[in-house]
Amino acid sequence: MRQFRRPIVAVSTTAVLLLIQAIIDPTGLLALVGWPGGMPRAELWWPIARYVVFVPVMLVVVWWTAVKAGERFWTMTAGAVLAALLAQAAAVLAMTGDPALAGWAAGYITAKALPSALIIAGLTWLLGGRGVRVDGDGGGGLDTSLRSYSTDGQRARPTIWPGAIAFAAIAPLAAGSWWTGAAYPDLLPTPRPDGGLVSLAISMLLLVGCAWLSLRWMRRRVPGLLGAWLGAMAAGGLFGLVQALIGLVVDDGFRGDLWPLMATYVHLADGLSFGACIGWAVALVAIVADRVAQRHGQADASPARRAVEASVAVAVLAIAAVTGSLIAPAPASAAGPEAAGVEVPAGFLRVEDGRFGDGEGHQVLLRGVNVNQLVDFYQARADVPATRELTEQDFADMASYGFNVVRLGLSWSALEPTQGELDPAYLAKVKQAVAWGEQHGIRTVLDMHQDGWSNLPTAEGTTCRPGTDPMWGYDGAPEWATQWDGTPRCSFTGRDISPAGDRAFEHFWFDTDGIQTALVRTWGELAGEFADDPSVAGFDLLNEPGFGETAPVTTSKKNGEFSARAIAAIREAGAPQIVFVEPSILWSGVGFDSGPALGFTDDANVAFSPHLYAESITMDASLGLPTIVSTERQFELAQRVADEHGMPLWSGEYGYWGDDAATAAHLSRYAVEEDHRMLGSAYWVWKQACGDPQNGIQELGNALLSEECATGEDAPRKDHLLSILSRAYPQQAPGVLTSLAAGTSGDDGAEFRLTGRAEQPTCGLQVWIPGESKPAIDEQSGLDEVELEQVDGGWILTGCADGDYALASAGPAE
Repeated sequence: MRQFRRPIVAVSTTAVLLLIQAIIDPTGLLALVGWPGGMPRAELWWPIARYVVFVPVMLVVVWWTAVKAGERFWTMTAGAVLAALLAQAAAVLAMTGDPALAGWAAGYITAKALPSALIIAGLTWLLGGRGVRVDGDGGGGLDTSLRSYSTDGQRARPTIWPGAIAFAAIAPLAAGSWWTGAAYPDLLPTPRPDGGLVSLAISMLLLVGCAWLSLRWMRRRVPGLLGAWLGAMAAGGLFGLVQALIGLVVDDGFRGDLWPLMATYVHLADGLSFGACIGWAVALVAIVADRVAQRHGQADASPARRAVEASVAVAVLAIAAVTGSLIAPAPASAAGPEAAGVEVPAGFLRVEDGRFGDGEGHQVLLRGVNVNQLVDFYQARADVPATRELTEQDFADMASYGFNVVRLGLSWSALEPTQGELDPAYLAKVKQAVAWGEQHGIRTVLDMHQDGWSNLPTAEGTTCRPGTDPMWGYDGAPEWATQWDGTPRCSFTGRDISPAGDRAFEHFWFDTDGIQTALVRTWGELAGEFADDPSVAGFDLLNEPGFGETAPVTTSKKNGEFSARAIAAIREAGAPQIVFVEPSILWSGVGFDSGPALGFTDDANVAFSPHLYAESITMDASLGLPTIVSTERQFELAQRVADEHGMPLWSGEYGYWGDDAATAAHLSRYAVEEDHRMLGSAYWVWKQACGDPQNGIQELGNALLSEECATGEDAPRKDHLLSILSRAYPQQAPGVLTSLAAGTSGDDGAEFRLTGRAEQPTCGLQVWIPGESKPAIDEQSGLDEVELEQVDGGWILTGCADGDYALASAGPAE
């Protein structure tokens, strides 16, 4: 009976743990298998895959590991982690049929798998009884079917090198989505063919070393197939830790934030999931090598044989590295829209060489604000309006601060209240706003906005489970596109984590009843209305999309699939404008995310548009935790992902609220980094009504142009922020910019220095300079016909360039 006690204890503990987690965690964020409530639709398959696939796979693997490795606490811990990762991979594979995604997705539950594994291993060790130890050097045990023996009948040492070599050789051939994203700077070695031969070779050598150490330790404690499999998983984790140590050097280490710890977690998760998912192959190689070694007896210890093994190892690694390099995908294209067959007419903004350009040899910076005055917000009180009227004066005022773009928030619920019909009155408001922008020199990005999926609040009579609270509605999808399956509309740490909202997003990502298809069609119709309007800079497909219930299936694969479909619909409607693609709400919440799957589109007129809220409304700041990602570092992380996609970077939202001095200091830091990287953005938000659910019906609004809630009158403008936002910058530059810096305080906002390079002669320089006093030009080279024109709020400097040029001003003339 003793040999069954451990697996019975281990499986029982696992089952009870899964049940308890599901009960106490309604969101599924901390549970291995969440239960949000309601009744999932079994006919759709994906709602029940986590139960009918994940749970059985985990229980079976836990049983196996308890039988083979359950005596030792640490080997049982490794076995329980393996069980969780394999269960996650199996569930994702069942949901999507995508092996590459399934393997990578397994790593997403590492933070939940490790503590659960410790509990399972601890109770198994305490209550499972003592057994006979199994060591690779001999002794009794439970596994006899897959052991290797020498010719004299003694237990032979398990082979190590063949499995270690196989582990490294498989890596470049099965890289998939592993080792991608914000956590991987250029100088960090990764076993990806597209990272270059040097990085690949270094990574493979490190993988061999990690695998040799891990297999040597694990195979002598856990025999047979499982021992090699666990060794491969441990090797992946060890490789992740080595990457983390290298990252401390090449990724600026601890620079005022906890990013190195988060990066370490990503490296560890990627390594463990890789080892767990390909460990079976390593194990098979090891078992075959054991059989071969068995035939040679002790000859496997001879110097000559070791020399042969070493030569074979080098040859296998070299072949794998070269093969991996040959099959590496082509780098993402950043050449321009024509590369993907998108013909952009003259006068339209476009992507050119990873930047925004006008098609006439000029780089364009888009800097402005978000406008939410057309959003269909939930209205908590009938006597407190949720939005403020949008007028032409708004655009005139925005232009007076030098803003040249507006990210105009639209609501699907208002645009298409009846399925299949765009509301003509609402569409007319959108067209009027675009026309006002054009009249004042402001381009428009049409943003399909949503917060918390829809503007529906917690239904009356709903009982929210412990840890969640009743919530207001916010904005987004129409009621006909909202499917909650009876899950409660209750919030956890804010509007964006709700069982009902997560379920609604899951239905959207999996296109239940054509919900996603409906939005794709709507985008085609909306884009068609503006296909001939060059003042529309582009289309932002979906604001901060939710992660649903199965990230990264939703946040990566499904986000990419939706984006590709919407882009195709926009192009079929004849609209050539830039499409802005966002990562999930995770980016706004923690400061980084993976974004849509690599290669999701071959359309080159696309921009990557995360929201850079680090040190503002990210979860660490909301919960009073140390900063995870700093204001400065967020730019680097976003740029890495944009570069992986071959897209320009544009921050569609960012903002700071609270104490005036603190918000000005934060915004100044943001501005310095934005100028240094020569990027554009849109600040959140221009105007905000007191009844806006994001404002919370308080005494004073939070926007740049706030409202006195008691009177409904305009409050004093937030000049301490507007003076930074309206600082000098080149709205348009000949050729490409090579450097940019500007003053970030109210008194020195007119100070700037820029350099650039124009390959062809052009007179396209256009610089915004704030202030009433005429600015002095302190440095000028490579420029002709420089002129200053006074406009509302400041000055526009124009000029011509050919070759390298520079321009600087220390502020107003004396």
